Amino acid sequence: MADKAVPHFHNQDGVPRVRVGAREFMCIGALPPFDHPHVFLDMGHGGDEIICQYCSTLFGYDARLKPDGAEPAASIWRDDAPQARVAAE
Repeated sequence: MADKAVPHFHNQDGVPRVRVGAREFMCIGALPPFDHPHVFLDMGHGGDEIICQYCSTLFGYDARLKPDGAEPAASIWRDDAPQARVAAE
């Protein structure tokens, strides 16, 4: 699988805030098959927070994280994740 150009994050666990290492990313809400439309979120150059208009997750920028990193780490979504394979079957 090729890496995504834009990181994808979710909030399956319902945490109050997801810290991410990118200011531009996709939110998918929950894990498939219960995800919402995958929406592009952009905090801008100086922004440090943004709220997803679908799931109301608060995302906060954290420069200590890699661009595809998140805290909690469980909020990172990859196509090859086990939950994605199970949902596709």
